[in-house]
Amino acid sequence: MVRGTVAIESDRCKGCELCARVCPQDVLKMSRESFNARGYRPVMLVDPEGKCTGCALCALMCPDVVLTVFRYDSRKAAAPAAAA
Repeated sequence: MVRGTVAIESDRCKGCELCARVCPQDVLKMSRESFNARGYRPVMLVDPEGKCTGCALCALMCPDVVLTVFRYDSRKAAAPAAAA
């Protein structure tokens, strides 16, 4: 199964919520507890169940390019290498 994760440069986020709105897995949420260096409430990855698929819709929508998406195939990581 394909999984992913998102690295967020929180201090550059302006809290526009575009990434959180387009996330099909609903794993991006706006912070309610803290502010970043620019005075905005940044986006946070809230994915305790590992639902992120690495689709990168969030990164495509972000006008400030603060999201980096990493995608990996958990089947390949778990499967033993075939002998040649």
